[in-house]
Amino acid sequence: MTGPWEPPRPLPAGEALGDRGDAGPHPLDVITRWVRDYLCRPHPELGRSGAVCPYTRQALEGGRLLGAVWPTRPDGPEQVARVMRRYLSWFVARQDGADDPHRALLVAFPGVDEPDWGTIIEGAQRRLKPSFVRHGLMVGEFHPGPPAAQGIRNPGFRPLRSPLPILAVRPMVRSDLPFLDQAPWSLDAWTARFG
Repeated sequence: MTGPWEPPRPLPAGEALGDRGDAGPHPLDVITRWVRDYLCRPHPELGRSGAVCPYTRQALEGGRLLGAVWPTRPDGPEQVARVMRRYLSWFVARQDGADDPHRALLVAFPGVDEPDWGTIIEGAQRRLKPSFVRHGLMVGEFHPGPPAAQGIRNPGFRPLRSPLPILAVRPMVRSDLPFLDQAPWSLDAWTARFG
């Protein structure tokens, strides 16, 4: 695995990390603004009331929404998957007993260019999903594309749109059943947790 691995840190709850000169705002600032302005708020196309992600505000305010950046351009979905497997190990090692649904990790890959958003980010997510689900975790793909995934209550809405390519990790919750594949390994992981 080439490139700088950085340990995750809580996304800034109020302060900004600062401008990087000609490079613009820090990617974690971009992500934090997106979390506050999009994930933590209702959306008219969502098809239900409440925030786009009902767990995010409490995670952000509690310092349990973590972020990291892989600043170099990955050579493909397998490299992104290797990076995320390292974050999986880090995330699992820091679970303290019962899974906290208000704990999440967002890893940004700003080096992935527009033509490769679907191939690299969505391709990595497909590779990772079985192992993450077996650990009781969900892994989601976000990018400006928008990603192919449709909204559950409104198929015309693409809820996984973000300003940067991101892979997100969080503990599985009972309401994740519609997001799981119908493969036995997927249903077994959900049943093991929720009965």
